[in-house]
Amino acid sequence: MAMGSFDSRRHQGPMAEINVVPLVDVMLVLLVVFIITAPLLTNAVKIDLPKASSNINITKPDHIEFGIREDGSFYWSGEKVELASLPARFAMEAKKQPQPELHIRADAQARYELVAQVMASAAKSGMSRIGFVTDPAHTP
Repeated sequence: MAMGSFDSRRHQGPMAEINVVPLVDVMLVLLVVFIITAPLLTNAVKIDLPKASSNINITKPDHIEFGIREDGSFYWSGEKVELASLPARFAMEAKKQPQPELHIRADAQARYELVAQVMASAAKSGMSRIGFVTDPAHTP
């Protein structure tokens, strides 16, 4: 702590010392408060829960392999189908629980219009899980 004198000839300017004693007092009080309240926040009721053994039942939904060739032909899990019969088939599959996934395998040279028609028909019929199957070896 610096001491000043009352001699006006030796005036040096304002003193710039920060009094940290009140800050330390406040920090110690906060520390004590947190030490006391921390154990109160972690209270838990000890109970003896019953033991249960069960196997996880993971059901994988079926999937529909839908193929679209370059010439415009459609295949439902290997079986050739017509575009007109798709809405009825999609509606029947959409009612199943769990709903099967529709995996669309389109030929690289297939017209986009055909793929869009199949997707629109599936979506209108209630199919919500539609995905594309690609060959990672041929991606650029």
